[in-house]
Amino acid sequence: MPDQQSIAIIPARGGSKGIPRKNLEMLGGKPLIAWPIELARTVARISRIIVSTDDTEIAQVAQKYGAEVPFIRPAQLSEDSVATQPVLQHALEYLLQNEQYVADNVILLYATTPFLKKERIESGITLLESNACKSVVGVREVHGLVWKKNEKSGAYAQFYPQKRLNRQLFSKLYEEAGNIYFSKATVILNQDQIVDETSTQFIHVSEDEMLDIDSPEDLEHARQMLKGTSL
Repeated sequence: MPDQQSIAIIPARGGSKGIPRKNLEMLGGKPLIAWPIELARTVARISRIIVSTDDTEIAQVAQKYGAEVPFIRPAQLSEDSVATQPVLQHALEYLLQNEQYVADNVILLYATTPFLKKERIESGITLLESNACKSVVGVREVHGLVWKKNEKSGAYAQFYPQKRLNRQLFSKLYEEAGNIYFSKATVILNQDQIVDETSTQFIHVSEDEMLDIDSPEDLEHARQMLKGTSL
C-alpha cells in the first residue's frame, strides 16, 4: 500500500477558564504547547504537525518548536462551547482548499496531556495504516464495581454489574483516556465525527499518560511527577 499521509492536529485556544493562557504555561522548562509538538516530531510516520489556534502568541511559540500554523483559527471556532470535530474539519478543509493537501489519517493531540508516550502514537498509526479500523481511541481498563449518583436524590446506586458477582465474572470495561484519538480523515470530513464508533480499536495508556492539566492543581501535580521521573 502506498505511504499514507498521517498528520497530527493540536487544538490550542488562547482562552481557558481553569488556567489563563494555559497552553503557554511552563512545564519542565518549556510551554505546554511544546510537549505534543516535540512528541509528534519523534514519530517518522507523522507527515505534518498542525497547530490550530486563534492566538498569535501561541502560533509563534508553536512554530518555534517545529509545528506549522498555516492559519489563525476563526473566532466562531474558538468559543468554549465549540466541539473539537469542527476544529479538525476546518484544518483539513483549509489544507485541501489552500494547498491541495489531502491527509489520510489524523492524530488528535492535546497540550494538556504532556506525558503521552511515543509508542502509543506508533501503535495507533499502525492500526489505521493496516485498515484494521477507521478510528483508534486511547483507553484504560476499569476494574471493580462502578457506582453512579442520582443527581436529583443524591443517592448512590451500583451501576455495573447490576448484581454483585465474583470479580472473575466481570466483563472488561474501558474508560477513554481523552488524550489521544486517531481517525481516518474521511470520518472527520464526511461523517462529522472524531471517532467512528462502528469501526474502532483501542490502545492502552498508562496512569501517568492519563494526566490532563485543567487546573492549577493539575499543573502542580504534573510538575511534581516530572521531578520524580526521568521524563
